[in-house]
Amino acid sequence: MSYRPAVGAAIFNKDGHIWLGKRYGQNDLFNWQMPQGGIDKGETPEFAVKREIYEETGISKNSIIKIGEIDEWLYYNIPFRLQKNDIVSRWIGQKQRWFAFRFHGEDKEINLKIQDEQEFSEWKWVPLSEIESKVIPFKRATYNRIAKDFMRYSKI
Repeated sequence: MSYRPAVGAAIFNKDGHIWLGKRYGQNDLFNWQMPQGGIDKGETPEFAVKREIYEETGISKNSIIKIGEIDEWLYYNIPFRLQKNDIVSRWIGQKQRWFAFRFHGEDKEINLKIQDEQEFSEWKWVPLSEIESKVIPFKRATYNRIAKDFMRYSKI
């Protein structure tokens, strides 16, 4: 088994806060995350991340500006107990390319119901310093790295 190629988006608003969504159907305290998803065949990571942002948040590419990226793959393993469905069971984890964006649209543009299969049930803007306490433990090392690399974008 190998790592699923994926992307992730750290979306900062005008106040320097970061977008987090609560995973649909999850009531655990640690089920908040940034938009992320797989890279489809033939896609570049940058194309894939903009597609994922739109699919998961309704934010169009016209409302975001790329302000940074991490130029290496970040890896995490999915705990065995969570490797239960066909998509996940093919992979031991994900290798992700992360991008930072500035959102210059209006909050009313955010629509979690763009897709039939909704990724998030609710969303909020939070200070970057709070993300570690809201994400599932096996993603925390990745989120710490993202926070470290993108901290400069949270300061306005």
